[in-house]
Amino acid sequence: MSRMIVSVSPHIRDKTTTAVIMRDVLIALFPALIAAILVFGWRSLLVTAVCVVSCMTGEWAFEKLTGRPNTVGDLSAAVTGVLLAYSLPAGIPVWQAVLGSLVAIAVVKQLFGGIGRNFANPAVTARIVMLLAFSETMTAWVIPDAVSGATPLAVLKGGDLQNLPGLLQMLLGVRGGCLGETGALALLAGGAYLLIRRVISWHTPAAFAGTVLLLTFLLGKQPVYQLMSGGLLLGAFFMATDYSTTPMTNSGRLIFGVGCGLITVLIRVWGNYPEGVSFSILMMNILTPYIARFTRQRPLGGAKL
Repeated sequence: MSRMIVSVSPHIRDKTTTAVIMRDVLIALFPALIAAILVFGWRSLLVTAVCVVSCMTGEWAFEKLTGRPNTVGDLSAAVTGVLLAYSLPAGIPVWQAVLGSLVAIAVVKQLFGGIGRNFANPAVTARIVMLLAFSETMTAWVIPDAVSGATPLAVLKGGDLQNLPGLLQMLLGVRGGCLGETGALALLAGGAYLLIRRVISWHTPAAFAGTVLLLTFLLGKQPVYQLMSGGLLLGAFFMATDYSTTPMTNSGRLIFGVGCGLITVLIRVWGNYPEGVSFSILMMNILTPYIARFTRQRPLGGAKL
């Protein structure tokens, strides 16, 4: 080697951009939208469109007012809008969906510096804010005609197992719940797409779902229903894998997923709420810097961290 070239990082370049990644996420989320329309009707499309438009408009307006470069084109705000919409009941009042979208973008994302700087997932945090502020409308489930009664998690919480939907209904999403989290088959298809495209790794979804399955099996709490109920699949594939708010190392992702699964089970089994996915992801988002510090790799020849 006759010549050594010294340059600043990055040394490895890739054509993948934020917009390309977010486009793949939107493609992966599309089957769940089709399932929501088939199960809950066209209002699912209205709620989703309102959240997406509100998030993108809110991002554009905030950056315009603060003199920041416009980032609407990276599609991250659109993804936030879809994820928030999927976490809402189909009958949510439109103005509440708009308010939740503005909380996600302006408060959780932009006030902390924009994409890559927010400490928590915007859609998850906005859903929790809405659940606390609008508890009545946030739990007013639209029940498909083929199903009667409460959501599967509420049934499991009450112990009335005879009113649980069949497993095929759980898989197809013909049951009560938020508009984008009921279609387990559609969410699994979207998650598989992200794994094939290498947008996400298997570590967090597998650790999250595996922990819930194992703990609920040991507790005798219908593990298969727990896996397909509530926002577990939506959270495991699309929210707990967020680049900005979760660990970057594989060992850190495993710890993050196990923590999400543990907190979810604790809330579902012993908490006041029948669902715990959003709370678990938010709590683990807060712990991400500590997990990252604990699991970061030591450079070859470097001092111990």
